[in-house]
Amino acid sequence: MKFLSLKLIIYLNTISAMKAIKIMHNNSDRIKLEFPYDKELAERIRQIDGVSWSQSLRVWHIPFSRQAFLALRHRIPDLEFDSDSFDSLIDKVEPVTIPVSSEKGRRIIVSALEVNHLRMFCIKAGSDDRLISIIRQLPAINWNPKWNGWLLANTPDNLRLIFKVFKGVAWIDTSLVFNNVETKTRNSNVKKANPPLVRVNLPVLDAENENRILKFIEWLKSARYSQSTVKTYCESLKVFFRYLNNKLPDDIGNDDLIDFNNHYILKNGYSASFQNQVVNAIKLYFKKIESRKLDIEAIKRPRREKKLPNVLSKQEVERLLKAASVNIKHQSALSLIYSCGLRRGELINLKLTDVDSNRGLLLIRNAKGKKDRVSPLSDKVIEMLRKNYRKNKTEVFLFEGWKKGIKYSERSVEEVLKKYVKLAAINKPVTLHWLRHSYATHLLENGTDLRYIQEILGHKSSKTTEIYTHVSTKQLQKIKSPFDDLDLE
Repeated sequence: MKFLSLKLIIYLNTISAMKAIKIMHNNSDRIKLEFPYDKELAERIRQIDGVSWSQSLRVWHIPFSRQAFLALRHRIPDLEFDSDSFDSLIDKVEPVTIPVSSEKGRRIIVSALEVNHLRMFCIKAGSDDRLISIIRQLPAINWNPKWNGWLLANTPDNLRLIFKVFKGVAWIDTSLVFNNVETKTRNSNVKKANPPLVRVNLPVLDAENENRILKFIEWLKSARYSQSTVKTYCESLKVFFRYLNNKLPDDIGNDDLIDFNNHYILKNGYSASFQNQVVNAIKLYFKKIESRKLDIEAIKRPRREKKLPNVLSKQEVERLLKAASVNIKHQSALSLIYSCGLRRGELINLKLTDVDSNRGLLLIRNAKGKKDRVSPLSDKVIEMLRKNYRKNKTEVFLFEGWKKGIKYSERSVEEVLKKYVKLAAINKPVTLHWLRHSYATHLLENGTDLRYIQEILGHKSSKTTEIYTHVSTKQLQKIKSPFDDLDLE
């Protein structure tokens, strides 16, 4: 059995310490509870819904969920936590060397590197052909001769994937992932300090405010807010409550809001978009949950930045897609984003039934704003999708990961793009959304009416689509500069 440990220390008055650790047990995420034997404490833990005893690990474990975590706190109210909330367990990964059941002598070493300002895992397996064949199947994996190893993006998901694919095959040594004191780079050995995620030490969120936020989550979900909006609003509200030292909502007034804005958001240099997110979350919470309004106008809202979209030339798009021709799945995914102006989430949610090859249309369901739309589908792309299907035989989604019936992950698509941007020698920080912007701009330059572009992209307002008129260079290139008329010789 293998697990990723995400450690949360719980100090007790009666025993030395309890550890709550996120593990993967029987292919599901759980919270393992480690503590010196205490009969009374064990009885309390047995009352938690979903609790189980693992005979192999010799520990109690509960579901990895906010409800189970809060139930643990309520069942044992005298515990003190060194971590602020359940969310502290989600993204923090503390790697360990895991002695999984493996074939004798087989071992891989995983270390952490920084390559071209990107955080990467470096996997080394020596000259073992079997291990190398497994490594080659990892998504967006590349051999790097400088590091004499295989490079993979440094993410919690990829670390879990490494543990999964090598289970029962090799020992996995990840002691070098976090034990490196210095951030390794090819050109420098300068010690680098990681920037703090929270720029001010805020108090721990108490159980009452955790429950208020849970209630807010339930309301947002009932109102059919998107998952990303629910997460953003709740995280923003947590920061607000923690800054006010868990002050009761009834006692929170406009002065608190102004103080939070001036002495937390502005003082710490947070972005204008973060400021607007927090203000919107606070406004909605007090209106819907507390049934009263705060004077949001007391805070001066920042002006929205008017940045032009980033666009690739047609020649750059062509080089990128040609570079991806070595893998039909990757080429099809990137081509579909560009040829239909798709967002990243829209691509991975596409199902086989969403392609209407007879009519040359792609149905994009439940896109941004809960709207469906259709996009014209190129004959070349249809043929590319057919080749991809013949080779990969997906079951539900148009693009699936290594497990059948499970959609491709957003992270995998991003890594695929990075790989081929580098191969195409495009020295720009290209993202998937650049392909969408490029599609719209190239349509405009080809003479397509803005109204049709608005419909294809799924824009609610025509003003959003009009921004592409500012980046279209076809007419600008025809303008002759008066500088050319000067005789400077």
